[in-house]
Amino acid sequence: MNSTVCQLTLDPCFIRTHNWLIHIFVSTDTQLESLLEDLGLQRHYKEKLSLSTILQIDEKTMSDEPTKSNSDLPFYFLKKLMMVNVTARNVKCTSVNESPCDATSGETELDFDNLFDSLHSGDMLNPLDIITALFLCSDGFVQQEIALKMSMCQFSVPLLLPNCDTKQCTLMLWALRDIVKKYRPQSLSESKGFIEDRIVVSELPMISFVRLGECSLSKSEILNKLLSNSQQYHDTFVHRNMECGDSPKKISNGLAEITWYLPCGNKNMDVFSEPVAVANLRGDIASFETQFSFLCLTSAAVFVFFDNLDSQCELLTNQNHKAQIFLVGNHQSNRSSMDALKKVANQLRLTNSNILVKTKQMNDADFVKKMRNTVRDVVENPKMKMGIEQMAHIAHELGILVDEDSPDCQTAKKNADAITAEIQDILKYKESELPLQGQIWKELTCIEKEEYRLRKAGSKNIEMYKSDLQKQKTKLRERQNSYDMSKAMTCFINAISNPGIERCYFLKWMRMNLDNLSREKLSVLREQYKKKYNSKNKEEIKDIDRQLSNSSLGTEHFFREMGQIYEASVSLPETHPSRQQLHHLPKLCAQLLLDGFPIELVDGDASNIPLRWVSDVLSQLNDMVSPKSKILVVTVLGVQSTGKSTLLNTMFGVQFAVSSGRCTRGAFMLLIRINEDVKKILNCDFMMIIDTEGLKSPELAQLDNSHEHDNELATLVVGLSDITIINIAMENSTEMKDILQIVVHAFLRMKEVGKKPKCQFVHQNVSDVSAHEKNLRDRKLLLQQLNEMTQAAAKMEKKEENKNFT
Repeated sequence: MNSTVCQLTLDPCFIRTHNWLIHIFVSTDTQLESLLEDLGLQRHYKEKLSLSTILQIDEKTMSDEPTKSNSDLPFYFLKKLMMVNVTARNVKCTSVNESPCDATSGETELDFDNLFDSLHSGDMLNPLDIITALFLCSDGFVQQEIALKMSMCQFSVPLLLPNCDTKQCTLMLWALRDIVKKYRPQSLSESKGFIEDRIVVSELPMISFVRLGECSLSKSEILNKLLSNSQQYHDTFVHRNMECGDSPKKISNGLAEITWYLPCGNKNMDVFSEPVAVANLRGDIASFETQFSFLCLTSAAVFVFFDNLDSQCELLTNQNHKAQIFLVGNHQSNRSSMDALKKVANQLRLTNSNILVKTKQMNDADFVKKMRNTVRDVVENPKMKMGIEQMAHIAHELGILVDEDSPDCQTAKKNADAITAEIQDILKYKESELPLQGQIWKELTCIEKEEYRLRKAGSKNIEMYKSDLQKQKTKLRERQNSYDMSKAMTCFINAISNPGIERCYFLKWMRMNLDNLSREKLSVLREQYKKKYNSKNKEEIKDIDRQLSNSSLGTEHFFREMGQIYEASVSLPETHPSRQQLHHLPKLCAQLLLDGFPIELVDGDASNIPLRWVSDVLSQLNDMVSPKSKILVVTVLGVQSTGKSTLLNTMFGVQFAVSSGRCTRGAFMLLIRINEDVKKILNCDFMMIIDTEGLKSPELAQLDNSHEHDNELATLVVGLSDITIINIAMENSTEMKDILQIVVHAFLRMKEVGKKPKCQFVHQNVSDVSAHEKNLRDRKLLLQQLNEMTQAAAKMEKKEENKNFT
């Protein structure tokens, strides 16, 4: 090899060619590698980033310091995105070698050469490159989470993800699967109805925007103006006038992004009266013909931005598509470009309305208005509507990969569909397939509570009374054991027994399928309720009300049934085959907790904890992690619908199961790992977050024991937690009085058992600058009330030495 090199070096001409070849090889083959290395993501290109990695708490999570190096950028972006922070895309390093401003360094002379050589944005990374790199280095669940949070921030999300090394792109169907949108088209504005659906199955017209050659107009900026109403402008797409938006793109050319414009039914605010999907292709279509063909085959209209057209423009004329083509140009005075435009327009049989030219006399606002009218015509009379799910067929035909085609994902889908396809009537399904958590479990709950409280004992012999209760419990457990395990539960347990990634896919498919079913059922019931809520027949309304309460079905119901099957089996003799078969269930659940899935701690319907099940799951968890691991428990308490789950989701970037169409019931726990670098600071190895049902729920208000239910829940979670976050949703604190009373009792009882829980009051939605001052009296009053309540509660608890809350 060395001798060959020596011979080659003799010919200077060859050296130049040889170096050129090496240069080409390096620049095309490792463009992606070098960027991933720069971002510190190279090892994640093969070992993908997982949700548990992203959610674990480390030094970066806890500090708000600006990024010092490029390798911090992806995690800085992710941290902000997980908290649904709309500034997440403004990512750049404050590099150490940035020269301070002349004024500050005390230089007063004019240095003209230096004036124009100031820091150039070429050193900065384009936000689109960071987003593309993260999608390429993440597993399907992280991709789904990123897409969901980006869509919440009203950022565009990847539809076609390019890989510049393999020159292959992928349709991001699975990544967008979890996005659910609500909107109100014009037709429903009178009735105040709305449509709620997964965005990938919604059939909407798609309008695509692409660029041919160089273009002096900023396509993305015009798109942002097009989609923003007069009251607020929002940067949906990254454009050249944004922070780092003008940095050259290294790996994100060929990326097709998508966003949705969804009307709210208000004529003064809606830009378009009907919903529309908007796609935007990065880079020149001459270099990305596959992506361009895909957009032409899936869109109702394609807007092509150009400066100069080639009269032989076969790229535009060769497309066999149904999409309308619109040409968008910046006015050029030279004759040849006008002739070329005329020739292409004739070949494509375009009319005047299909050609939009921004003349010198026209400013951006007028041009956007003209363009908006053109888009409006297409949206209101679309020739074609298509959901992203249907686009997969076209992607396959064009040789575009689809992320959902992975074998794990497809097997999991089949397993989940096999269970959910059986569901016709949710209430009947629960009775037949999940029988153990129904009436029997509620009766067991009452007996268990009576066992400890003995309120109905009266003058009976206490030991005899306890023994009677024990017999009743045994009978109910026998009844539970008399049921054979239902087909649905057998399939469910088999599917979650599958290893690794397939189990995660299965649970996600289950959750999405069940949400879809609940949403369908609930929308029908809401319609009935709307029609009848003024009717005289109170029983009818009560019935619909009951159905609304019972019509939700989520994965938590399957886990609840699993817990009951396990608890019933534990009452059997140890050698019993059923007990032997089921002893592995707690381990399965513990593994899910470790993977970051929320598990039900308190059954919200029966207001009970399946003690044996939960303690066995937690002891299995204890065996899986290193011995003597410390856990810090954080709980949130507050009135229903004050955004407790949202607060936790935003603080920790997690996704608490908020079932479609209803609030959290009971309490759910979720485990988050603490990274080595902050274990000493936080003095724990894991953080357990508990999300609770809202107190003072209107559903329970009709029941006699709703006050008791709230007391039980508050006492339990305050007792379990090291830190209780009490969530107050408004500026005034009067509605919190009842809850505070509940909490004070709980705190006094904790003191009795030697626990000193911490309590944080969180005021949400207090944005006014004067709020702190104006609420000073309120806060003083709050403390006063807390002190009064403490004294009252102390009297009731017969611990009158407690005078103050603090």
